[in-house]
Amino acid sequence: MKLWLLRPKDEGALEWKTWHNCMFGFVVCGQDERAARMEAAKLAGDEGPGAWLERPSSSCVELTADGPARVIMSDRNRAQ
Repeated sequence: MKLWLLRPKDEGALEWKTWHNCMFGFVVCGQDERAARMEAAKLAGDEGPGAWLERPSSSCVELTADGPARVIMSDRNRAQ
């Protein structure tokens, strides 16, 4: 299995316009890009599963150990 990073190509696009109850990224374990997109689509919020299944809406890149040091995922629940 491989790790995949899925992100919206444009967070201002119609799918993510409301911002509320939307998912804005996933790190997914999957055999290939198609499998990774299917897993992300299962957890879609108000943006809908199609946002993760369709290439024009989201990117899906394999994560490797190559490249600079970086944060792959961060998760914060901001205080109101």
